[in-house]
Amino acid sequence: MAGPARRERPMKRLDDAVAAAGCAAYVTYASSQDADFRYLTRFQVSDALLYIKRLGEEPLLVVPQMEYARAAAEAAAVPVTRADAGYLAFLDETKDPWNALAQTAAALAGGPALVPEGLPYRLGRLLEGHGNVVVDTGGAVGAMRAVKTSRELAAIRTAQRATAAAVDLGIGMIRRSSPKSGVLVLDGETLTAERVKTAMHVFLMGQGCIARETIVSCGEDSAMPHRQGAGPLRPDEPIVFDVFPQHDQTGYYADMSRTVVKGEPSPEIREMHRAVLDAQTLGESLIRAGVAGADVHNAVVKLFDEQGYESGARGFVHSLGHGVGLEVHESPSLSPSGGPLVAGNVVTVEPGLYYPGIGGVRIEDMGVVAAGGFDCYTDYNRDLIL
Repeated sequence: MAGPARRERPMKRLDDAVAAAGCAAYVTYASSQDADFRYLTRFQVSDALLYIKRLGEEPLLVVPQMEYARAAAEAAAVPVTRADAGYLAFLDETKDPWNALAQTAAALAGGPALVPEGLPYRLGRLLEGHGNVVVDTGGAVGAMRAVKTSRELAAIRTAQRATAAAVDLGIGMIRRSSPKSGVLVLDGETLTAERVKTAMHVFLMGQGCIARETIVSCGEDSAMPHRQGAGPLRPDEPIVFDVFPQHDQTGYYADMSRTVVKGEPSPEIREMHRAVLDAQTLGESLIRAGVAGADVHNAVVKLFDEQGYESGARGFVHSLGHGVGLEVHESPSLSPSGGPLVAGNVVTVEPGLYYPGIGGVRIEDMGVVAAGGFDCYTDYNRDLIL
């Protein structure tokens, strides 16, 4: 019987993809570490499970008996035990778990299967022995995920509020620090990137979020966009924050960057920060449904060029932005290949400039694309100097 969570999820787009491929069902085998699986099922599980969506029917989730009651209460799919799905009988017959899994999937699919590109190779090969298998190279579920529902938007806003508070905590530590012998000192101890990151991570855990690969990079390290940063933080040098935690309960990510200086920044960093601010303001002003992500990116490239900054190997070295959801980088993109934006897309706008020997500056906001413009979810100042 379909529960409330199940009825909320429209599956017509997946049915359309299955029909267009000439298939009878969509078949995947994954855990909730896979963003597509989590999106389709809303079910958190460590072990991979078989998910079948037959054309025009309720999706099925094949679970062990011990997970049946929980899946019935939580999953956006109809749970079926492995015994009822036929898996245990196939396993008794074949003595091979993969063969039994393939036979179960084929029986439940009832015909040709559309499968994701990430389906385990062995399962895909065995499925081919039971009928036609079509790989979904178009990424039907990823396209569905790119357009957020009101429930998803609320989850992303919650994660972003926690992220802004964590960044404020980290920046506050730098603000309260004092320079001594060429490094920043707080409460009598050297203030390091590791110390700031640990404080932010502990705070985020209290907000139900898990942060990984957080960036707090200083000086020369900041000239490398994804350098995580380590060691003492120093006065008068740019410190780039980039924090992108995942809310553990909902699975949705946030993403935010700021660049600050404790003391007196160099004239080059001042000018770079001003240019990045202008670029972000321009980018956010251009975003609306129907506009191509490439056009927004290219407008920022042009602005940087007019202000004397390169784009490519130095200067502006990455795309203007990316989608955020159950993955921190997903569709759509604000890049040279970015297609039309759609209302409900959640994207970052994160121009940056990076020069070895000088440092880097990046400022990143995140928000939702609407018909009339960009609704920014990042509520935090963009000041450079603390």
